[in-house]
Amino acid sequence: MTRARMTPEPATVTEPPLWALHRKLIGMTVRTDLTHAFRPGQPHFPAFPDEKREMPFDMSRGDGFNVHRYTIVGQWGTHVDPPVHFVAGARPLDEIPVDEMILPLVVLDIAGRVAADPDAVPTLDDVAAWEARHGRIPQGSFVALRTGWSRRWPDPAAMANKDEAGLSHYPGWSAEVLRYLFEEAGVTAIGHEQTDTDPGLATSAGDFGLESYVLRRDRWQIELMANLDEVPEAGALIVATWPKPQGGSGFPARVFALHHEG
Repeated sequence: MTRARMTPEPATVTEPPLWALHRKLIGMTVRTDLTHAFRPGQPHFPAFPDEKREMPFDMSRGDGFNVHRYTIVGQWGTHVDPPVHFVAGARPLDEIPVDEMILPLVVLDIAGRVAADPDAVPTLDDVAAWEARHGRIPQGSFVALRTGWSRRWPDPAAMANKDEAGLSHYPGWSAEVLRYLFEEAGVTAIGHEQTDTDPGLATSAGDFGLESYVLRRDRWQIELMANLDEVPEAGALIVATWPKPQGGSGFPARVFALHHEG
């Protein structure tokens, strides 16, 4: 007598809580990429060399796979600046914990003023207006400065916006707002659409005092962000990730936001 093989019924199990949370989160949010794709010839800090890209293995030449070799500076495209970028002995990239990479996202929007005046910077009135609408800026949050400048990407001349004297005119942060964010609100990190923390008139004079202030406070930042016009000024989460070079002083980052529609 041949005994029939019985296929066991799958066990009835409760969905793991984090899987259920993920399914719910994906179902109720939009994911917006805040990152520019980098490439040779893109806008960058003028003292840096351009990207060099080679293919030691190329399927079009008959190789079995494609491999690129990228030669870039760490501060390339949408990138992260850790404290060690300006402060000897400070935290490098591999010492920034993953706990700091998923944060509440606050967007300060001065794009309207920048459209009329490219040298515009945020003021404490902008912060007060944001807090009047949404409450105090959350401690431990990521604050992004929306200026509309990323619409100029990837045109290097438009990003630098130099006048006849060679001075750049682009927006940046202000000392009063950064002091409030770090010393009173207690934010973890900042980000912006333009090439630098400091406005163009300052960087044209070799003044990077605001970037130095941020990094000397053991905080980090993301530069050259994209698509901030597609996320709400309050209520979103930001995820900022990058490779983990030991002792690294900067690297291209992949940054995105999770938020509700509208």
